[in-house]
Amino acid sequence: MLRQCYRCVNKVNIRVTPVNSTPKNLTLERNGRLFTTLLLMTIIERTTAQSDISKRFEEKKTVFQSLKIEPVSARKARLRKLRTWIKANQAALRDAMYRDFRKPAAEVDTTEILPVLDEIKQALENLDRWAKTKKVDASLTMLGTRSVIMYEPKGVCLIISPWNYPFNLSAGPLVSALAAGNAVILKPSEMTPNTSTLISKMCKEVFTENEVTVFEGGTEVSQELLKLPFDHIFFTGSPSVGKIVMKAAAENLTSVTLELGGKSPTLVLPSANAKEAAQRIAVTKFINNGQTCIAPDYVFAHENIVADLIKNLKEEIPVRFGGSDGKIKTSPDYARIVNEKHFSRLSDLLRDAESKGATVETGGQLDFSQRFFEPVVLSNVSNASRVMEEEIFGPILPIVTYRSLDEVVQYINARPKPLALYIFGRKKSEINRVKKETSSGTVCINDCAIQFLHPNLPFGGVNTSGIGKSHGYYGFLAFSNEKPVLRQRNGLTAFRFFYPPYTPGVQRMIGWILKLF
Repeated sequence: MLRQCYRCVNKVNIRVTPVNSTPKNLTLERNGRLFTTLLLMTIIERTTAQSDISKRFEEKKTVFQSLKIEPVSARKARLRKLRTWIKANQAALRDAMYRDFRKPAAEVDTTEILPVLDEIKQALENLDRWAKTKKVDASLTMLGTRSVIMYEPKGVCLIISPWNYPFNLSAGPLVSALAAGNAVILKPSEMTPNTSTLISKMCKEVFTENEVTVFEGGTEVSQELLKLPFDHIFFTGSPSVGKIVMKAAAENLTSVTLELGGKSPTLVLPSANAKEAAQRIAVTKFINNGQTCIAPDYVFAHENIVADLIKNLKEEIPVRFGGSDGKIKTSPDYARIVNEKHFSRLSDLLRDAESKGATVETGGQLDFSQRFFEPVVLSNVSNASRVMEEEIFGPILPIVTYRSLDEVVQYINARPKPLALYIFGRKKSEINRVKKETSSGTVCINDCAIQFLHPNLPFGGVNTSGIGKSHGYYGFLAFSNEKPVLRQRNGLTAFRFFYPPYTPGVQRMIGWILKLF
């Protein structure tokens, strides 16, 4: 409440007059009214929040030593408790995300709850094997030694999650962090406040403060958290904020996993099934109202198939999201844009594309009061349009016609490496060429986004679209220190023959060894 009031004060013309040298005597004046008390209370509130964050962090640092030596069974017990809570609160999760951005219950089940339960299932079934110390064979130069790799938790970890899949992208990394044996501080997004509050409630009911702590709040909370020397930071969000997180992590030499985004291209080859491609592109693009980091951002369609693709997209969109009558606005199966800021941004993107010659093939009905943004398919899109330069992250799908595969490969390679690349077609030579000649975090052929759901595949970007991998075993590794341990035998060792002084005999032996390699 105080923060909201203070933001309102900041929006008007305020004169700050220091009466004395201490902050207690700062006077804010607007229209003759004094806001000294408000300023003081805001400063106290922020200072208290900073103090609480530092306190919780230091407590976790101290307690982590006991968590570190716990058996794997203790980690599995936490995961079981989390699974029990999720299943018991499925209705509450649905309600929270509906209130945040009218997310359909079925989408909550399939894109938020199911992936997390699958993460827990994979961890419970495989954690003993993942965490087991692994023997390593000795090479010729290491004869006589015995080596193993131990998997130890990194320590106190920070998870900063986004708003577009607020439960999935909070609880998913949390499962990996707990499976690896870490203590966790979780910062959910303030843009989905109902879900964030429920996540906080969940963690208080399932875990102790020493195991998991949730800090709600805005940018100021994230900034305070990023000042602390965490042992690992897992961030999901935009590349621009990812750079800020990585810069802050560098100050403490903290390792990071960055799951970012970017413009994921989709290629529809002339050998593709246009109806099938349209169906799968439409579902993946417009589910969650297009607010998906691995959604198809734009489509390259060959000139021989582009008309058929657009025709099928026009048919598929109302069937999937609005019924045969096309009344998508009243459909219970279509979410909303998360807030007014993002709605305005998307509106501007659409107007910019139209002003530069784009044709609206279907959709485009907007209702700011409800944050309703109908699915839009664009053709004749100029490369100078913002929709071809910025990550769209909404229900706008540009279709670009191409003639030669060369121009597609060149276009993709001239831009930042995407998080995902989608290819529709049957001709293996063309598919293989695109796979080999481009770089992306993931590739999916003849479908979209399902690579995220595969429990045995690493998920992540490359360069601008992300650093590090997650999910299943790869999530466990992200939150673990792979510690090599080598044991040398007592007595005579192979290395003893190479100790100085380097006599002619030692040098001859070194020369003989080198010839073996």
